[in-house]
Amino acid sequence: MDTKKLDFKIFCLENYKLAHHMKGEKALEVFKQYHVFDYLNSFYDVLHSTGQKHIIHDIDRFIESRKT
Repeated sequence: MDTKKLDFKIFCLENYKLAHHMKGEKALEVFKQYHVFDYLNSFYDVLHSTGQKHIIHDIDRFIESRKT
């Protein structure tokens, strides 16, 4: 796996956890349940160049779209 992509996924998980006041295990469960890591991998080229708040907002929108 590409180290840059792995670092980015960890960055996203950690920031999502902090933004939603979650424990790491719960945030990881959410990412796995809604396939967020696959999403981040697919759109790495676009997302890695955006700001932290935008990334979290985008992840939230992605998860919401998967719930319905």
